[in-house]
Order: sequence, then C-alpha cells, then structure tokens
Amino acid sequence: MLAKTFGAAVYGVNATIITIEVTAGQGMKFFMVGLPDSAVKESEQRVEASLKYSGYRMPRQKVVVNLAPVDIRKEGSAYDLPIALCVLKASEQVNLEKNLEEYVIMGELALDGTLRPIKGVLPIAIEARKRGYKGFVLPVENAEEAAIVNNLDIIPVHNMMDALEFFEGKRSIEPLVVDTRDLFFSSQNAYDADFAHVQGQENIKRAMEIAAAGGHNVIMIGPPGAGKTMLAKRLPTILPPMTLQEALETTKIHSVAGKLGAKATLVSRRPYRAPHHTISDAALVGGGSFPQPGEISLAHNGVLFLDELPEFKRSALEVMRQPLEDRKVSISRAKWAVEFPANFMLISSMNPCPCGYYNHPDKECVCGPGVVQKYLNKVSGPLLDRIDLHVEVTPVSFDQMTGNRPAETSEAIRERVVQARERQTKRFEGHEGIYSNAMMPSQMVKEICEINPAGRILLKTAMERLGLSARAYDRILKVSRTIADLAGTDEIRIEHLAEAIQYRSLDRENWAG
Repeated sequence: MLAKTFGAAVYGVNATIITIEVTAGQGMKFFMVGLPDSAVKESEQRVEASLKYSGYRMPRQKVVVNLAPVDIRKEGSAYDLPIALCVLKASEQVNLEKNLEEYVIMGELALDGTLRPIKGVLPIAIEARKRGYKGFVLPVENAEEAAIVNNLDIIPVHNMMDALEFFEGKRSIEPLVVDTRDLFFSSQNAYDADFAHVQGQENIKRAMEIAAAGGHNVIMIGPPGAGKTMLAKRLPTILPPMTLQEALETTKIHSVAGKLGAKATLVSRRPYRAPHHTISDAALVGGGSFPQPGEISLAHNGVLFLDELPEFKRSALEVMRQPLEDRKVSISRAKWAVEFPANFMLISSMNPCPCGYYNHPDKECVCGPGVVQKYLNKVSGPLLDRIDLHVEVTPVSFDQMTGNRPAETSEAIRERVVQARERQTKRFEGHEGIYSNAMMPSQMVKEICEINPAGRILLKTAMERLGLSARAYDRILKVSRTIADLAGTDEIRIEHLAEAIQYRSLDRENWAG
C-alpha cells in the first residue's frame, strides 16, 4: 500500500515542499531514496524504536521511502514524524480518518516517540500556506513560531501518539491561534538598556543619534573602559521600531539558524549581535557545506557590533565589504546558490594603539614609534571607506560618573530619530532599495546634498587643513544631510557641515603621528 504526505526543506530563508512517499510490499529490507543525508537515513532506527515503544512494529516487509524531488539533498532529522505515520498507514496498522496529504508534517522523534523541536519552522509555515495546505503538524515547542502565519491550522503535538490519534480522529487538537499584531506591538520597545543609564559622553550619544537617524556605520576609537561597548549596546533602543514586515524577515533568518529557542515567536525588537574577534569568515558572513546564515544576516534590520576591530582576522573583515554595499550576501556552491539578507548597521570599536592609551588625557602611551600606525593599518582602507562616522571616545571624569544630572532617555532620542527617518522616507519615494541617507549612491549625493557657497569654502578648507581623504567627501555630505534632517531643515547649513567634518578622525593625515 502507498502512503503519502508532505514535509519541507529550507534553502536560504525559503522553504521547498518535499513529498514523502512510503510503500510496504513483498521483501524484507528498508530502503530510503531521494538524496537523503546521514541524519535522514538514520531515521530508520528512530522510527523503529518509536513505533515499538508506542505499541506498533516496523513491518517485516520491503519498505521504500521516497523523498521527492529526488535531485534536492535532504538534511536533518525533521522527517522522522511524517515517515513514521506513512509507515503505519502503508503497512495497514492504522486506519486514518484524516487525509495525510492535506497536511505538512515535521518533527524529530526521540526513541520513546516524543518530539523534539526543529529549525526553520516559520519559512515552512509560510510556504505551506502559500501552497494551500490545510494545516501544519509539528512539535509543541515550535507551534507559537508557526502560528505567526494565519490562514493555516497549526496542530501542536507532544509525541507520535498525539499526531497518530489526531489523524485517526480519536483526539481533537485545537489549532493554535496567535494574534500576531498584538504580539508584535506589545514587546516592540521592551529593551533592558537605556541611554538614560549613561553618565556623560554627550558627544558620543549625539554621534549615535546621527548614526541611527541616517543608518550610518560607526567606528569608535578610545581607551579601555571609556564606555564604547556600553554605548553600542544601547544603539538598538534608539533605532526606529521595526515594521511587521521587517520583523517577519528577521524572524525567518533566526528560525533557519535555530536561534529562536523553545516556544519563541516573533522577533519584534532590533537584533544586536556582537561576535567575538576569533570568529571565522563563514560564521561571520554565512556559509558551510549546507549554507547557514552568518552573524551579518542574524543582525539583519539591526546592529552588528565588532569590538576590538583590529583583532579580527583581516580576511573575515574583508568579506564584509560586499554585503555592506549590497545589503545581502550570496553564497554559491556547485549545485545551488542561496542568498541571505544582510541590511545591518555596523558599529565597531577599537583601542587607538596596542596598549590602549594613545591620546589619553592622563595616561602615557608606551607604544614605540610606528606601532600606533601599524595597529591602525590592520583595518583596511576599503572597509573604513564604508564607515561614515569616526568618533573619538574619551574617558568619563569622576564628577560626571558621580553626578546626579538626569540623562536623556532612549525614548526621547528615538522620537527625533523617527522624525528624521520619516523625512528620508518621503525623500526616497520611488527609489527602490534606498530607505536612508547612508544608502545613497554618489550620483544621488550630488543631487540631494547640495551645499551653499559658504559651505563649499568650509568643506574645501577642512579637506586641505585637516588632510581629509577624497573618500571623506561623500561621507561628510551624507552625514550633514542626516544632521539637517534631525534639525528639521531641507537646507544643509554651515553648522551641519561643521559637525559632520568632526566625525572623520581617521581620515586626518598623521592622526597616529
């Protein structure tokens, strides 16, 4: 007898429906075809143990399991549950009232028949709804994530017997329903950190506000303990709240990577990723024999913080150059290519020298001649070219740390950032793929960031006297456009340019002596 149901395989951030067919006939062996990997092949032992524990048996017949389409490699253990149900039906051990072919079924079996959570549930649920399936049967731990998708019956089950009795009609399982919009808005701005907790560093807070308003990348240079990491952690709290579409995109990526955790739902807050400097190239940008999203994709619609930037492998930093420009990363293999979104803000920090105290107001730098410049040269020019704001961070004085002066909250700063972003949204209507000032190409900068004659004189003088590089020109204009947006003016004034010029520390000639 033939039994058939459906599962799914995830490639990139999208799912492909997999047809699972099982026949039981004359013979004595178990065969699995359709390009399964080792984890899929090992399902025979898991299925057999689960059936025996639940009071059934693996048929002593020739059992053939086919996973179609056969030219796509199947990976993982999530096909255990559909294979087990199809084996029971094909061997006529059960009488099913509901049709297996109306459902997508996924789940990894333990040896006692209980179900373990799987990865990539959200893209599978989206594809199941798109294809018109009646429902999605899956482990309880993944149900809330799948329930984000409406117009699809989400059937949560604890073990194989729950699923079997549901299809036999012996057990009624109510589909899980989640109010996606209520869930999204209820936790959208629930951050633990706040800029109100930061004493002093008003100039750095201002730089962070400008970066958030225009989507600009930032590098902070300063001695240990000056507050660079603390400030970076608070940047997501002043970014505009995510839209529902952005939240779905971000959740899909985290679902595919298995980063959501048990009973997780929608990612409604801007992600913040801070990988260690020992990270490999593939872990940073994504990859592997079966490509998985890297840290830059996990930071999609949020912040990627690279602490101690010069300590990262140069090769790892260089592979970020293309994603920083294209806002996506393409990973190609011999038989397929996948694309992961990577629209993130890069926030990086570094010490000014190996000892950390170059330009320190109180402590003396002990680095030898040329050591400071050699240390700064670990970060390549092309990467710095993609960073708009260079900010020098100085230590906070004792009086500032112990003062009781109330600091501005993240909510107050976010309101100004949102207003500036709204101006940019109107400005870039009709320009596909451009949503903030940082995304403007050079030609658009010339059109949108016009400056008056006094501004041209100031910019020319600054470039000559401070020894600013040519690459700093566009960056200064973009940042000054954002400062003008925060001020609520259409014109880029001379004070906006002056403030933007000061955020180009590393472009100054002989900055490191």
